[in-house]
Amino acid sequence: MTLTNLNLLPPLTPLKESAQSLRDNGFAIISAEDVAHIAGVPLNQLLGLNQFWDDLPRDPYLKDGGRYRFRRHASYEIKNDTLVMVPHRAHWQSVNYNALHGGIERWFEPSQAQLTSNPAWQSLLLGLAHVLNGVKSTSTWFIEAHQFRIDTADGIGRPTPEGAHRDGVDFVAVFLLNRVAIKGGETRIFDASGSAGLRFTLTEPWSLLLMNDARMIHESTPIQPTGSHGYRDTLVLTFRSNGFQDSPNRSQQ
Repeated sequence: MTLTNLNLLPPLTPLKESAQSLRDNGFAIISAEDVAHIAGVPLNQLLGLNQFWDDLPRDPYLKDGGRYRFRRHASYEIKNDTLVMVPHRAHWQSVNYNALHGGIERWFEPSQAQLTSNPAWQSLLLGLAHVLNGVKSTSTWFIEAHQFRIDTADGIGRPTPEGAHRDGVDFVAVFLLNRVAIKGGETRIFDASGSAGLRFTLTEPWSLLLMNDARMIHESTPIQPTGSHGYRDTLVLTFRSNGFQDSPNRSQQ
């Protein structure tokens, strides 16, 4: 893996090779059609979920003073091919994984009930867990789902204000849902044990970057509007095999 992808087109991984690519390379880049196959639904059903990104509340925790990030959050467990949504909980990361926003409980507004009850949404989570079961065996997956919109109302938006990072989980799935009137938003991934890396821009709605979090560091470059205003919508799913990440002083809301 070298930093030589000059045209920035994502080098897609054939679906049947995705588990092997995660094992060998630490990542796989999957087309939207193959994501729909993973979910077992027509692609238009996934595209129909995009509407739920239009009413995300502003992220109140940005320490850089920015107003560019909007998000919602939900948490799940998958055990024996059964998906269970757990009571709403804080998102927490240690400062080892997020130097900017780590060490604090962040209580984001929950994902919309119309989204979390949607069969295509549920099938997507179960289908992705099935793919990951082929890479790592676990009795239970602990999953956090993050809906993000990064906008350019202030001239620039930062998808990863914390910079290049890992998330402290087993696997990270980053879905590109929409790019509207922007430039930038380039994805960069690096081997955590060396300097080798890859850069590309996801543009196809519901295309997916799937990563082994222990092996890959990732970031996305800032976005700027190409007109008066633009935004970039993503879905990030994290999969952890040994419980949720919790604050040592976990609170209830």
